[in-house]
Amino acid sequence: MRYTNKIVILSCWFGPYPWYFPYFIHSCSYNHSIDFIIITDNENVIINKPENVKIIFKTMVGINGIASKKLGFKVNIDYPYKLCDFKPAYGFLFPEIIKGYDFWGHGDIDIVYGNIRNFMTNEILYKYDVISSRHDYITGTFCLFRNSEQMNNLFMQSKDYKKVFSSIEHYCFDECNFLFQELQNGASIFDYPDNIQSMTWVVKKAEADGKLKAFFDFIIIEGATGKIKWDKGRIIYKDTYEAMFYHLIKFKTQCKPPKILSPIPDIFYFTPKKIMAKQKSEISPI
Repeated sequence: MRYTNKIVILSCWFGPYPWYFPYFIHSCSYNHSIDFIIITDNENVIINKPENVKIIFKTMVGINGIASKKLGFKVNIDYPYKLCDFKPAYGFLFPEIIKGYDFWGHGDIDIVYGNIRNFMTNEILYKYDVISSRHDYITGTFCLFRNSEQMNNLFMQSKDYKKVFSSIEHYCFDECNFLFQELQNGASIFDYPDNIQSMTWVVKKAEADGKLKAFFDFIIIEGATGKIKWDKGRIIYKDTYEAMFYHLIKFKTQCKPPKILSPIPDIFYFTPKKIMAKQKSEISPI
């Protein structure tokens, strides 16, 4: 199939790569029509790195300097997790990286991707300017923005972005300022006027004002549920539902012991605590 939109996903990572990193890399290799760029200070050679995974070496001090210069005020990036607040500004901060792409996105590396293009279709990309992978708030794990001046500067529509970027505190600005439970239970982001105006607030407000079109749908798997199958580039839940990716946020800490299948097979399974080469009924956990 011919894809009419070029996509790049940016992730920042500092320090040693985590144990689950080979699974992330393996899943990127099956999404060959999308480029994944890791901005990092880690100079170690990545084993089995596909051509669509590209490494750009920068230090946190360097990014701090770039952001302060481009934004026009002193920002505070003293620890890696603080970069989550800056994810919506990647398009503004790194125009040379996203040049030539129709969409850029911010992502994480605690992810095993399925088939992204099964969800980010030509029709979706033609219609929407911002694309989230949850139905209730903007997702820091994966969110796409049309590569335009309006979308690259969208974060500036928050009255709080200077406060967020200049503070040492982490505000979950890329998502919803920690209103996860409230939004999951059906509340509106506008029900909390005293909270930081996060990217969920910014996108919802711009959408309500008719300034952009936003896509919200639940197309990911989170938690340590088990019954998750990675099958030649697709994520399948309960042999029934396909997802765009599996977010390892809980699984990566509950997996005991974290052991890499080598080589990583074409098909493998996530139980609540293990990664297995075969279903439990067929073989003992590896």
